[in-house]
Amino acid sequence: METKQLHRGRLIDHLQLVVRDLKASRDFYAAVLAVLDIPIVGATETYFWADELVVSSVESPEALGVLTGRHHLAFQARDRATVDAFYRAALAHGGRDNGAPGERAYHPGYYAAFVLDPDGNNIEAVHHGEARRSAPSVVIDLPG
Repeated sequence: METKQLHRGRLIDHLQLVVRDLKASRDFYAAVLAVLDIPIVGATETYFWADELVVSSVESPEALGVLTGRHHLAFQARDRATVDAFYRAALAHGGRDNGAPGERAYHPGYYAAFVLDPDGNNIEAVHHGEARRSAPSVVIDLPG
């Protein structure tokens, strides 16, 4: 029997963004996710997904013909250099500046950059400072 793996331990199961121009969004997210070492793991003509993020065109059956509103998404970055690289990649692939890389007052060591994606969503990469994870994720094997 084939099994599927799920990784659990975070609050969000998945998030869907419905966008006007799927190609522009794919170009943008492929670039910023590559910097964050998050692969796009699947795609069709109407959507693509990476980890818990699904990005679909308004024509996809899942979108029901409705664009999503503006959202704020924050991706974890492994270090400050990754935040900087995220910001550069985003600007080079259709993103617009919404806050250059730097420390924020949220807590000591909070280093982040903010960009607007092609649909105006506020996309952030953040490094919270040095920390140690107890595990990368919790793995759940489901029957196929």
